[in-house]
Amino acid sequence: MFSFLRRKLFSAPTPPETPGTPAAEAPAAGPLVPEKPVAAASAATAEAAPIRTTWLNKLKSGLARTGSSIAQVFTGTRIDDTLYEELEAALLMADAGVGATQHLLDELKRRVKDTRCTDPAAVKALLMEVLTELLQPLEAPLQIGATQPTVMMVAGVNGAGKTTSIGKLTRHLAQQDCKVLLAAADTFRAAAREQLSVWADRNRVEIVSQEGGDPAAVCFDAVTAGKARGCDVVIADTAGRLATQLHLMEELRKIRRSLGRSMEGAPHEVILVVDGNTGQNALTQVKAFDEAIQLTGLVVTKLDGTAKGGVLAAIALWGRERVAKGKPVVPVYFIGVGEKLEDLQTFNAREFAQALLS
Repeated sequence: MFSFLRRKLFSAPTPPETPGTPAAEAPAAGPLVPEKPVAAASAATAEAAPIRTTWLNKLKSGLARTGSSIAQVFTGTRIDDTLYEELEAALLMADAGVGATQHLLDELKRRVKDTRCTDPAAVKALLMEVLTELLQPLEAPLQIGATQPTVMMVAGVNGAGKTTSIGKLTRHLAQQDCKVLLAAADTFRAAAREQLSVWADRNRVEIVSQEGGDPAAVCFDAVTAGKARGCDVVIADTAGRLATQLHLMEELRKIRRSLGRSMEGAPHEVILVVDGNTGQNALTQVKAFDEAIQLTGLVVTKLDGTAKGGVLAAIALWGRERVAKGKPVVPVYFIGVGEKLEDLQTFNAREFAQALLS
């Protein structure tokens, strides 16, 4: 279900390519372990393919509420101002945001003019291409293994699915023979430590936890322990908080500094988990957390029944603005469509665009 390489354990699935290219021969959704025989890797890929297909069906179903309102725009027979006005309204209702909506409309009109398109169905296909290109920079692999341990700091608001996403990610890492250590840095909410402990027990990994202790100290101790025990990955689960809670955001900065003191270059990944149901509020969260702790990646959860799937377009446009300022894009490493382990999968721009507009 993921692509596994020692120094690139999580690779986003490769978009479809023209027949005959080398990339087309190896679906990215299957485990690729170079040291194993090719036959074994092929068998693992064959097993993973149905899982990815099932997951894509869930994604399409989850985005149906967003997609249906957009698809209705193209049921007519004419390409006119009314079509573009209805498309604008549908994109705004899907929480694509004013900026991303205008970008999509402008690019779509240009391509319709250049191709002399007269069929609304063909316009929909052009929109899919425009959306895919906008989302493409968000597609990037999560790098694991360049350092030992790789230190990951995970943040998010309460209820976004942060701890559950950590648990799923831990399971996938453990299944690839990575030694993982969890840091329960949400030290004041007992339920948070217990939830993470359940995932640690389920995945048979170690956990560093202190009741009522200083979160930054817990993270420092976890990295120190991870280095001493030869761990491949250390994941710090921080307390859920709203971006408007300034004292808690300052605590996140303190945790980040503590991780840096525990190991040079740490944290190597700073990941924000956002709820896809929150629409434009998700973009607000991304901006606020990035300003506080300099994000390196995102996990977008709960896309299994949302009318807000267009927010990824808004995040992608924000990414373009970052690049224009000389800053790196904050990619979407994973998206989630349910509670099951296999419901967390790598983000693929074309798959998402097809699911949204299918």
